Amino acid sequence: MLTLLDQLDKGTLWRSPGGIHPPEVKFLSNATPIGQLPLASTYLVPVPQVGENCTLAMKVGDSVLKGTPLTQGTSIWHLPVHAPTSGTIVAIEPRASNHASALPVNTCVIAADGKDTWCELVQNQLDDLSHQQIVDKVRSAGIAGMGGAAFPTHIKLNPVSEIDLVIINGVECEPYISADDRLMREYSQDILAGIGIIHRLLTPKRIVIAIEDNKPEAAKAMQAAVSQSGLPAGSIRVTVIPTKYPSGGEKQLIQIITGREVPSGAIPAKLGIVVHNVGTAYAIHQAVTQGKPLVERVVTVTGKNVGKPGNYWLPIGTPVDHVLTATEFTPEPDQKVIIGGPMMGHALANIQVPILKGTNCILVPSSQEIGNTPEEKACIRCGECATACPALLLPQQLFWHAKAEEYDKAASYNLKDCIECGCCSYVCPSDIPLVEYYRIAKSALKQADDEKQQAERAKQRFDARLARLEEEKLAREAKAKEASERRQASMTGTDKNAVAEAMARIAAKKAAAAQAVTGESITEESSVTTTDTTEVPKGKAAVAAAIARAKAKKAAQANADGAETDSAKTDNAVNVDANDSISATVAIAQEAPLSQKDKVAAAIARAKAKKAAQQTETADSTSELSAADDKKAKVAATVARAKAKKAAQQAETAASDIEFSNTEISVSDVNDAEAIKKAKVAAAVARAKAKKAAQQAETNAENGLNQTATPAVDSAASVQADVNDDTDAATTDVNDAEAIKKAKVAAAVARAKAKKIAAASAESKTDAEIESVDEIQTEANVASPSIAATLDTATTEAEAVLPSVGSTAEPIETAPLSSDELKKARIAATIAKAKAKKAALAQEANASSDSSVD
Repeated sequence: MLTLLDQLDKGTLWRSPGGIHPPEVKFLSNATPIGQLPLASTYLVPVPQVGENCTLAMKVGDSVLKGTPLTQGTSIWHLPVHAPTSGTIVAIEPRASNHASALPVNTCVIAADGKDTWCELVQNQLDDLSHQQIVDKVRSAGIAGMGGAAFPTHIKLNPVSEIDLVIINGVECEPYISADDRLMREYSQDILAGIGIIHRLLTPKRIVIAIEDNKPEAAKAMQAAVSQSGLPAGSIRVTVIPTKYPSGGEKQLIQIITGREVPSGAIPAKLGIVVHNVGTAYAIHQAVTQGKPLVERVVTVTGKNVGKPGNYWLPIGTPVDHVLTATEFTPEPDQKVIIGGPMMGHALANIQVPILKGTNCILVPSSQEIGNTPEEKACIRCGECATACPALLLPQQLFWHAKAEEYDKAASYNLKDCIECGCCSYVCPSDIPLVEYYRIAKSALKQADDEKQQAERAKQRFDARLARLEEEKLAREAKAKEASERRQASMTGTDKNAVAEAMARIAAKKAAAAQAVTGESITEESSVTTTDTTEVPKGKAAVAAAIARAKAKKAAQANADGAETDSAKTDNAVNVDANDSISATVAIAQEAPLSQKDKVAAAIARAKAKKAAQQTETADSTSELSAADDKKAKVAATVARAKAKKAAQQAETAASDIEFSNTEISVSDVNDAEAIKKAKVAAAVARAKAKKAAQQAETNAENGLNQTATPAVDSAASVQADVNDDTDAATTDVNDAEAIKKAKVAAAVARAKAKKIAAASAESKTDAEIESVDEIQTEANVASPSIAATLDTATTEAEAVLPSVGSTAEPIETAPLSSDELKKARIAATIAKAKAKKAALAQEANASSDSSVD
C-alpha cells in the first residue's frame, strides 16, 4: 500500500466536495507585468492591522522614513506597522476602515515628502542567522498571510508539533485576481528563496507548490526555479490541480493534495501540515535577507471601468481613490468598488480607505459584468446551497438562525467553519445574500466572545488583587508578631510586672462595670468596697439591729412621757443609747465585714435613731409653754399621748415580741419587706402622736384648766380616732396578718370608746369616767395581758380616791354625785389612766430591753 508521501510523489490528487466554476476574467490583468503607480500625497496607515492592540511609537509632527516602525507591542499576536513612505505624521485620528461596515479606526496619517527614502536596512546572510533570529526578523517585518486571511506568519513558522508537509499555495482561484500569477512568473527565484527559509525552519519531508491548471506560465516558471534551487532532490515538487472554485481555500487545498480533512475547530498543524501563500514566501525572503519590512504588496486592479487594469506594487496605506485615479477609473451611476474578488470580496461604502496587508484586488466592474443587486426572495428550500458548500455545512439552517439572531444555534451548526467563499450565494435561486448573514452572525459571536474574555480577565485581576491584599495582610501580621516577640525578649522583669499590673487593672475595671450593669453594685449605705466574701455571723448582726431598734423605741416613749427636765434627760438617754447602738454595730462590723443584708439592717437602725432624735426636738419645742399653763398642758398632752400610743403600739408589740423572742434572728428577717414596713408604720404613728399632742396642748392652754377633764377626754378620743385612722392606712401596707388584726382591733376599741363617752355625756360625768375606765380595761385585755395587769393596779388606786365608784366591772347604781365630787372623780380617773399607761409602757420597755440583752 502506498504511503501519503508516495502518493504525493506520483502526483495523486483527491476530489474536494462542493465548489463551483464561475466564468474567468483573469485576462484583463495578467497580460501585463507588475507595474508601479505614482506616490500618493497622503497615506493612511491603520493601527493595528493584524493582531491585538498596540502602542503608537510615533506622535504627530514626527518625521518618518520608509520602513520605520509606527507601533510596538509585546503580545505574540501583535504585528508592527511600518511607514509605507518617507514623510511627516500630520494626524492620528479615526478614519473610515477598509471594511464593508466602514467603521472608523485609529489611523496614522502621513504626508509624503515624495522622496520615498528607505530607513537603514540590515542585510544578513541566511547561514549567519539562527532559527529564532529568523523568526524574530519575520515578526519584526510585520509579515502576515498574503492570500487574504492575514494570519501572522511567524506563528506558522514556529509550530509546536512536527511538520511533515508544507504546501505553497499558488492556486488563486478567484475569477478576476491574477496577482499571484504575475508574481510567480516574474519573481519565481525570490519565491523559491523564501521557500528555502521555510524549509530550514520547519524541515518538512515534502514541499508541494500547488498551482491551478489555468496558470501554465506560472507553473513552468516555478518548475524552472525548483530545478535550479539548492533544496534536496525529491523534497519539493510543483503540483498542478484542476481549476475549481474555491480550491485555493486552505482546508480545501489540503483535502485535494492529501485527501485528509481538517477537523472542525482544528488547524492544519495538528495534521502535520502548514500552508503558505506564494506572496508570503516572497515577503519572507525580502525580510530575512534584505531586511525589508512588509510595506508594499502586489494588488490586482481590474474591471471594465478601469482604463489601465493590471497588477501594481502598492504601498500599504495607499488610498483606494488614489489607485483608481491613477488607473483611469471611469465610474458609472451606482458604481461598485469591490475589495477582493467577486466571490469573497466586499463592496466599499467609502473609497477614502487604505490598502491593507490582506488586500489583493480592487475590482471595478461594469453593469454588464455584475448587474444590480437583485431583490431578496423567500427561500424555496431547494438545497443547492448545501450541494455547493465546500465545507459540507448546512447553509439553509445557518441562514434561518442568523436571520432570527439565534447566533448560539447557528454556532452549533459549525458556523465558524464557514470560509465565506460565497458559493451558496452564487447558486441561490432566491438571490439571498447568505454570506452577508453569516458575516453578521460571526461578528456578533466574536463580540460576545470578546466581552466574555474581558470579563474573565477582569475576574482574574480581581482575584489577583484579593490574593495580593491577603498576602500583604499576612505579611503585616507576621511582621507585627515578630516585633512583639522582639519586644518581649528585650523586656526586663520590671517591665513585665508593669504590664501584668496594667492588665490586672483593666480586668478589675471590666469586672466592676459588669457588676454595675447586672445590678450587683453595693447599696447607697455602703461606702466601703471589699473583696472578702467571708460571711458575717448572722446572730451578731441581728442582735445589734434589734438593740438599736429597741433603744430607739424606748427613747421615743420616754420623750412622750416626760416634762422639760425629763425631756432633757431623755435626750441624753437617746444620745447615749444611740451611741451605744452605733458602737455595738460598728464593733460587730469591725469584727467581720458585713454582708449586704446586714448593711440594710444597720441602715434601718440608724434611720430609727435619727427619727427618735427628731421627735425629741419636737417635744422640746412643745415644752416651751409658759410656766403658768405648763401643768395644765402636761396633763392634757399626757392623756392624749397615752391613748394615741395605745393603738399605734399594738402593731409594734407583735413585731417586737417576734423580734425579741429569739436572739438568733437571721439577717434575711431584717431585709424582709414586712419588717421594714412595720418600722415605717411605727415611725408614722410616732410623728402623728407628737404633732397631735402639741396641737392639743396649745388648745387646752387657751381654753383653761376648768375644761381640761371632759375636753381632754374628747380630744383624746379625737386624737385616738385620727391616730387609728393613720394606723389603719399604714397597716394596709403591712402583710403580717397578726399585726393587721391587732391594729384593726385597737382602732375599733378606740371608736367604740369615743362613741360611748359621747352617749354618756348627757347623764352623769361619773358614769362617763367609769365607762371610760372600763373601756380602757377592755382595750388593755384585748391588746396585751401585761397592759391589762397594769391597768388593774391603776383602777385599785382610783377606787381608793373615789370609794363611791366601786368596781369597774359592775354597773353603778348609786345616787348622783355633787359637782365637786364629780370633778374630783374625773381628775382621779384621768390620773389613774395616765399612771396605768405609763406603768405599762415602762414595763414593756424593760421587757424589751431585757430580751434584747439576752
